[in-house]
Amino acid sequence: MEPILIDLPSELSTERLLVRVPRGGDGAAVNAAVVDAAAELAQWMPWASPTPKVEDTEIWCRQAAAKFLAREQVHFSIYLKESPAECIGGCGLHHVDWKIPLAEIGYWIRTSRCGKGYATEAVNAVTAFALQVMKVSRLQLRCDVKNRRSAALAERAGFVLEGVMRNDARDHAGGLRDTCLYARIPA
Repeated sequence: MEPILIDLPSELSTERLLVRVPRGGDGAAVNAAVVDAAAELAQWMPWASPTPKVEDTEIWCRQAAAKFLAREQVHFSIYLKESPAECIGGCGLHHVDWKIPLAEIGYWIRTSRCGKGYATEAVNAVTAFALQVMKVSRLQLRCDVKNRRSAALAERAGFVLEGVMRNDARDHAGGLRDTCLYARIPA
């Protein structure tokens, strides 16, 4: 089956969160979350430095919506049900390979909302979506070996550390870094 013919929901709901595909007009809300988390994100995610402008984020939101429709990537923005206008982060599936099928999951939360379990809740929802709805046979998660918070979240969400890839990427300062490779497969 052609991936574009696969029906996928554009919104997921958890106990506290609305996790939905970005759309036109979301740029300002998503950008506010990025700005809040910029100092922390820049250590781990190259796209966060320099901090994007609202217009850049609006372009990204529209591109994310188009990529969702084409089934190339599935990015979600995270909103609190109690405060639905405030974007608190993102969680998405990229490097989707429908032939296997597999995907890689990534996530981030604005700094002012960290430590409340929102990232774990979102990752669990998107993981279930990938395994049960998209029917991936492998879901990967990568994080810098120094990013202990991200590794701990991966382990809480049931991902298994398969190994450490040495000198496989550049860090935010341009140095070589090691990357933990976690994965989940269907039970």
